[in-house]
Amino acid sequence: MLKKLMLTGLAVAVGIAAAATQANASNDRFKRVLDRGKLVVGVKGDYKPWGFRDPSGKLVGMEVDLAQDVADALGVSLETVPVQSSNRMQFLQQGKIDLMIATMSDRTDRRKVVGIVEPNYYTSGTNVLAKKGALKEWTEIKDKPVCGKQGAFYNKIVAQRYGAKIVAFVGNAEAKQALRDGKCIAWVYDDSSIMADLASGQWDNYEMPLATEDDNPWGLAVPLDERDGIWGRFMAGMIYNWHASGRLIELEKKWGIQSTAYVQKMRDKFAPDRAHLK
Repeated sequence: MLKKLMLTGLAVAVGIAAAATQANASNDRFKRVLDRGKLVVGVKGDYKPWGFRDPSGKLVGMEVDLAQDVADALGVSLETVPVQSSNRMQFLQQGKIDLMIATMSDRTDRRKVVGIVEPNYYTSGTNVLAKKGALKEWTEIKDKPVCGKQGAFYNKIVAQRYGAKIVAFVGNAEAKQALRDGKCIAWVYDDSSIMADLASGQWDNYEMPLATEDDNPWGLAVPLDERDGIWGRFMAGMIYNWHASGRLIELEKKWGIQSTAYVQKMRDKFAPDRAHLK
């Protein structure tokens, strides 16, 4: 049995190496992580509850926990580096981080810059923040004033689809203050940002009551030239296991994130034991 397992492992390793060679993939970063004994991951430092600083200044959050999972699986220590939307891909390109898990939407243009790994690990979409009990269905915003941010693509979609009267503001702060002042029945925005507001403890009398629409998957990334190599394939396996094991559902509960239909759907899709579906 041991010999069989060793031969199987060797075959898998050879297969991965062959595939990586065919794709002209580099495995330098993966090797560097193992040789260094430390994994450096770029995470958000200002986007609670996915990545933020606790009172002691330590980076914590759902995506920090995912980064720790990767380090543990590799048997190395973890170093987290705070990144922003404006620099997260550059940090990966420049070698400042080995891996990026930072609330990044998976887009075609970004796939040309960094190695976004499949399957996607999370998603976000369009929803609203409203006072508790104010709304139950999207259709209820017809002919009602709904606060929005100028330039947001979902303003037009929500207006056309549901007949809402969008009151657009220059910034999010102004739009949310207008909601508090009763000038709008709801604030339409990205559901991940709304969930972050709800997790902040400053919106206790508000909720995100509707079903999220127009989901936009999130992608974690390795260096572009390692996407099809060992590093990218290893991360694909990590994401698969996060879905199959229910790890992402567990972390949503831990960090007080409103349960997402996407995570449950992926759990149902990849679960090795599908008896829970019956």
